[in-house]
Amino acid sequence: MAEDISHRWKVKASGEARARYETLSGQFRANGKGGDQLLALRTLVKVEAKRGPVTFAAEMQDSRSYLGDEGTAYTTSWINPFDLLQAYGEVDLGKLPGQSRTNMQLGRFTVDIGSRRQFERVEFANVIFNYTGVHLKSVTTGGAQWHVLYVVPVTRLPASRNGLGDNDISGDEEAENRRVWGLHYIRPKLMEAVLPGVTGELFAYGIDETDSKDNPTPNRHYKTPGFRLSRPSKTAHWDFEVEAAFRYGTRRNSSSATDTRDLKVRAWTLHAGVGHTFDLPWQPRVSLDYDYASGDKSPGDGRYDQYERLFGSRRTDLGNTGIHGPLTPANIKAPGFRVEIKPNGRMDARLAYKAAYLASATDTWVGAGVRDTSGKSGQFIGHSIDGRVRYWLKPKAWLGEVGLSFLLDSDLSRSAPNGSRQGDTAFGYAQLTTYF
Repeated sequence: MAEDISHRWKVKASGEARARYETLSGQFRANGKGGDQLLALRTLVKVEAKRGPVTFAAEMQDSRSYLGDEGTAYTTSWINPFDLLQAYGEVDLGKLPGQSRTNMQLGRFTVDIGSRRQFERVEFANVIFNYTGVHLKSVTTGGAQWHVLYVVPVTRLPASRNGLGDNDISGDEEAENRRVWGLHYIRPKLMEAVLPGVTGELFAYGIDETDSKDNPTPNRHYKTPGFRLSRPSKTAHWDFEVEAAFRYGTRRNSSSATDTRDLKVRAWTLHAGVGHTFDLPWQPRVSLDYDYASGDKSPGDGRYDQYERLFGSRRTDLGNTGIHGPLTPANIKAPGFRVEIKPNGRMDARLAYKAAYLASATDTWVGAGVRDTSGKSGQFIGHSIDGRVRYWLKPKAWLGEVGLSFLLDSDLSRSAPNGSRQGDTAFGYAQLTTYF
């Protein structure tokens, strides 16, 4: 007779440790000079304890950077030493009417939904975004997913340049003056009779923020509805993806306490792509894609038309980040293509190209902080070439990765008043990750 162990706690521990060296030649950021380098270290350790329908979990994150200098643009995306990434309880609510499974998560946690363009648990960045609140996840009897969340972002500390440069330890704090909510519905087999394998998504996200003593904000009050249609890649088949979102609401032009003028926000973004995976050795996949995010059309007109990236991903669509990352989904239009291969179960590689332009010539090149309000410097950000190769040295245990990126022939870097005028940019990295 099987032993009843439902009264026992089942404890599981896991984690990863990663080291990455990055080097940059030819600075593209506003008024930038020379090159840069960085050694980024990240360690994650997670412990889960489960008993019946209840799970408790805690995850520590230790993210540090070395080899930077006075010209390194330190940010909290690179450095967050020894802090609590996740600490939550999760309850399996069982089979609610019409649902096959419903879980409620409470506490501090990371979020990863759909394409990850709205919410992402980042992989490449050295520091992972986290939030505190409630996340309800439900799966219907037909396989569709519902996500409902209400959270406050966690402010990563330290935030000062000296504190970041010294890898100071300082506990992160909830930004209680910033509140984020979301509804996201994912339905597989949406058009099975017409296009087999298509998944449809509808979502709406919002943010409401006010100033606090230690956390000034632009007082953003946004609502962002959108949709996504996608068909995943499969050997000898065509795949595609279309995702669009529209944002409306109000915000102020800056986070200054003296800035009290509300601007009307109307902004939108689009990602579209189509690809084919060939039934050949190495499973080559070739695709065409296009990314657009609106820019502010006319400074001083009482409107804010720039679509800002808040918590979603950018690397998958727009290339390597780290001390590089010239492209971000804000004031951009970028057609391109990519080629991907999988020679075997241990190795994969990709090469991507984008011809990147500003959506509005008078708005900021957000990835660089470069702007010409007259628009006379043109719209061409540059030719972005981005490559990556990954290889499992030991499957599920040791993963090696190298990457190389270029930004070529940027009119804005040469001509804008605060352009770097450093010529072409080359970026490379090598990293090693172990999982345990």
